[in-house]
Amino acid sequence: MNQMIKLHHLWKLSEDDHNAAKAVLAMGVFERGIRLLLLLLTHRIEELVEACSCAPAHPQQLICDSALVIRAKISSEKVVPASDDPLDTHKMIRYEIKQIKMFKGFEKLKDVQYVYTPFDSSLCGVKLEANNKKQYLLTGQILSDGKVLIHLCNYIEPWDDLSLSQKKSLNQRYQMGCGCKITTCYMVPCSITTPNECLWTDWLIERKLYGHQAKHYACIKRSDGTCSWYRGGPPPEKEFIDISEP
Repeated sequence: MNQMIKLHHLWKLSEDDHNAAKAVLAMGVFERGIRLLLLLLTHRIEELVEACSCAPAHPQQLICDSALVIRAKISSEKVVPASDDPLDTHKMIRYEIKQIKMFKGFEKLKDVQYVYTPFDSSLCGVKLEANNKKQYLLTGQILSDGKVLIHLCNYIEPWDDLSLSQKKSLNQRYQMGCGCKITTCYMVPCSITTPNECLWTDWLIERKLYGHQAKHYACIKRSDGTCSWYRGGPPPEKEFIDISEP
């Protein structure tokens, strides 16, 4: 009843007052809409901040930046505390592995039995199949306590998904190019700025990062200090290629 009296009273207002009242109501709706939009944007930003984010990098660069590179099977997994601190509520997944071959990290570890990754995917945790059948290429870092840490920003791939050239490059070829700089080309113009630079053009040409160039080429330093793409696998027509050929 009170609402009806108020509406009736509003209807009896002058036309100018009536229009002003409608404007106030509309402004209230607009402000509520803006507040709702800001709330949604804030929530979306929080989601983005919490998500794992990795800068694109060529497989060779990821291997060069890793302290450990191995081929292994995953035997089992277990959720464990991230640290000995009772106040630390974070968890880690400890994967028990069977090491098949080590490509990098000999000087620090001889055999790896466990690798650790954050439990939460938002912290770049890696989910692997622990069935003792599927083989993986694992790259990661060696912590001060000797533990091996892996995450989504490392180069971790099922072994069968690697090309023949990538498998051959793991032995030595990639590490021969660790003094080279691999620059990702997203748009033209994209040009070399230093002699020891290789341009990674998969995204530019194929609209995907891990295309033909990532799967079949390594950036190798020549005797004169310059770097150029080298194709592994079957012998190419010429050993080094121009940046436009991949």
